[in-house]
Amino acid sequence: MEQYFSATQKMEQEVMFPSLLRGVFPQQEGAAPAAGGPTDLYERYQLLKAIKPMVEKGLASVSDQSQSDADANTDTSSDDDTMDAQLEERLSHHLAGLQQVLTHLTRDTNALTRRYSQILEQISPSEGQPSW
Repeated sequence: MEQYFSATQKMEQEVMFPSLLRGVFPQQEGAAPAAGGPTDLYERYQLLKAIKPMVEKGLASVSDQSQSDADANTDTSSDDDTMDAQLEERLSHHLAGLQQVLTHLTRDTNALTRRYSQILEQISPSEGQPSW
């Protein structure tokens, strides 16, 4: 989770002119864009920017929901053990899926940021990256 937020923060700080990503595809030169996915890195950048608040909001709502559920659960029964096992299994399944999605988003975000840096270097190779 931390890697995802770090990668998106770095992307937001480094990509100052997203329009430079228009017409640049994530694949190698000459390869067709992925079917059903964003066609260029500009669209992917927009998608990654739109996803970040949803992830942040989702985490906040999960925390709020789990707190209210813990407050509401005061009685116990024999079905609770069965329900707990099912909840643990479901939670494990969803966390594994979330981990895969965040790993994929982090990889895409890092790749986009690297490609943007390469584009800047091509535009002004003598100046290189600023050393602030």
